[in-house]
Amino acid sequence: MEFQIDTPVQYLKGVGPKLGEVLRRRGAGTVDQLLNWYPRSYEDRRRALSISSLRPDQLVSLKARVQQVRSIPLGKSRRRIYEVVVADNSGRLSCKYFRVPYRGYFERFEPGQEVRISGKVIEYRGRIEIHHPDIHPVNQDEEVEDSLLPLYTETEGVSAFKLRKIMATALAERKKREVAEPFPPWLMHKYSLMTHSQALEQIHQPPKDQGDLFLNFKAPAQKRLIFEEFFWLELHLAKRKSGWVKEAAPAMTGPGELMEALEASLEFQLTGAQKRALAEILSDLRQPHPMHRLVQGDVGCGKTLVALMAACFVQESGFQSAIMVPTEILAEQHYKNAKARLEPLGLKVALLTGMMKAKERSQTLEALRSGQIDLAIGTHALIQEDVEFNNLGLVVIDEQHRFGVEQRQKLKCKGLSPHFLVMTATPIPRTLAMTVYGDLDVSVIDELPSGRIPIVTRKTFASKRPQVMGFVAEQIEKGRQAYIVYPLVEESEKLDLKNAVEEFEHIQGEFPQFKVGLLHGRMKTAEKDEVMRAFRAGDTQILVSTTVIEVGVDVPNANIMVIEHAERFGLSQLHQLRGRVGRGPYKSYCVLVLGYAVSEVAQKRAEIMESSSDGFRIAEADLELRGPGEFLGQRQSGLPGFKMANLVRDIELLKAAREAAFALVKADPNLEKPEHQVLRGHLDQALKNYLG
Repeated sequence: MEFQIDTPVQYLKGVGPKLGEVLRRRGAGTVDQLLNWYPRSYEDRRRALSISSLRPDQLVSLKARVQQVRSIPLGKSRRRIYEVVVADNSGRLSCKYFRVPYRGYFERFEPGQEVRISGKVIEYRGRIEIHHPDIHPVNQDEEVEDSLLPLYTETEGVSAFKLRKIMATALAERKKREVAEPFPPWLMHKYSLMTHSQALEQIHQPPKDQGDLFLNFKAPAQKRLIFEEFFWLELHLAKRKSGWVKEAAPAMTGPGELMEALEASLEFQLTGAQKRALAEILSDLRQPHPMHRLVQGDVGCGKTLVALMAACFVQESGFQSAIMVPTEILAEQHYKNAKARLEPLGLKVALLTGMMKAKERSQTLEALRSGQIDLAIGTHALIQEDVEFNNLGLVVIDEQHRFGVEQRQKLKCKGLSPHFLVMTATPIPRTLAMTVYGDLDVSVIDELPSGRIPIVTRKTFASKRPQVMGFVAEQIEKGRQAYIVYPLVEESEKLDLKNAVEEFEHIQGEFPQFKVGLLHGRMKTAEKDEVMRAFRAGDTQILVSTTVIEVGVDVPNANIMVIEHAERFGLSQLHQLRGRVGRGPYKSYCVLVLGYAVSEVAQKRAEIMESSSDGFRIAEADLELRGPGEFLGQRQSGLPGFKMANLVRDIELLKAAREAAFALVKADPNLEKPEHQVLRGHLDQALKNYLG
């Protein structure tokens, strides 16, 4: 048969239906998808070393014999570490796995068997080890010793050797037909890029004299494919921003008297950063095309107040505003705050959540339709089909990364091209802002209100928990309150972690002299309301909670936060949780309790938390440690699924790709020039590949 890029991979020589199904489940069901399964690293056989010569941070490949394969239980937990001990004539080496690559992985090895190990050498507790290496039995068909071999993500049923052979067959089939180069000559020349076809061939069959370049993601083939991934996204953002500028939007013309009245009613002064962000927003609102602005700032910097002032300006201009937040607790808190501040000024504020009673909801919807409500605050209930606004002029999305792109677009469509403001208390590193928010103008509130007392943060281990709880008791006896946060609601069979429900009962027994509350996302709204009311009022001294308190909960008397299994949280999430304390006049504390057998990365996270309270520095460190997908959550953030590009490592290529994309759209907004026709044809498919 004649092969095309969408030919099912099972028809390739050496594959067949059974292996084809394995590859399809892996996301490589067609020839094109297979060739877009890029190697995650490379094994340089010219670097074959002895065990005794290994040094930390080396990327190595060596042959050895298996001595022992075992699993090691971690204390009383159900978690285990898997270890393959290998040896050569010069010494022994421990290869450790903190998770199983796939079922049956370790059953492949037996004592005395010759294997090849490749991976990064680390020093762990004074010993040289390799964690999560590639290990495979040496066989007679193994490739030549001096080659540079691609390494793919381990997949059950497909050996690395077999996969390399299939890739070679797919490349040979692709070479038989002419594939048009999507980039125009001027772009290739300006950024010194090889063709896509050349890059694809070299990425799977690397020249062996480029070992150092490939291992450090600096090879010309890698440069082309990384640039390409960034370019398609930035081209999409550039086209979208260009389209927004052309849209017509109501230019707000309010005199600003309500804003001035709101500012005069405050018991504190606006910070310089708040005033600067507000001025940028007002400048956008006065334009005849829609604002698309991101306001980012640390926990407690006063973003919500800036949004309320913008809503005042919009109301004076004859339009409604809507604020969408991710949780009902936060929606209710924003509603109470906005109602108290705005209704004395004559603005009508309403709350809309999924848990409202039918009659109350019906009345609210009618008031929205008739224009009686000036500001609606709610959860995703705001985007349901039966919600209609009379004249929606401003959409505010709080904690932007919690909502998918489609959800944000639905709310935007409730008005006739309303102005659009997104806010986040998760500071976004500049590299990430250029991708996820590359089509938005950015305002930064990098100044906290005066008088904030720094929070003391300390890490400890589960073995020291009695001392931690003793300190909690001391603080409560002084009249303060405490949060104790767990990563789970109920016990998980898969994860041996403490859970909120079980520990709530334990803490009640541990502190019979105090009132203990329980809060988690599965509770009904009325139950959550009552728990938070009691905690705010001081009737409850300890609140046992999951991360439902991560954003928005404000209890000034609570001055101590204990985070159990802190290794299970990302840095930005730890920072958000820590922001629940330090909101009053008392010295505040955050204690990070780490579990057993905690990874080096988790300990590093805890050390960064101890040393810094700067949300932007923490966000940069979090991005470096976890990578962009985990940092925001791939699906929720709208973050592209990059196959090779890395936002930390490849920042210079990201800048170049962004420059190229925005220049292209400026010169040829609809990609109509003859030299851009092939590129235009590739754009839709490229966006499906990277943005889903």
